[in-house]
Amino acid sequence: MIAARGRGGIMSLVHNERTKLTATFFNGIGIALFAVGAIAPAVSVLNAPAVTVPPGTAVMAIICLIASAALHFLARKVLARLIS
Repeated sequence: MIAARGRGGIMSLVHNERTKLTATFFNGIGIALFAVGAIAPAVSVLNAPAVTVPPGTAVMAIICLIASAALHFLARKVLARLIS
């Protein structure tokens, strides 16, 4: 079935798969950053409520949350380059 598409069809399939792989990479990095930088500090604080949260921890969690969202939207932008 792929061979019937011709050379241009195969190249567009290769392009689309590479584009999806790149988008998946960016989204995966965003998920990891969210988990390590935003969720982990929140869980840590909830497990030890008597401990005060250093202000740097809250700031870093917010930065990681914003960076995670930016990577997710970058992945969506990469997916917009798919060839139909």
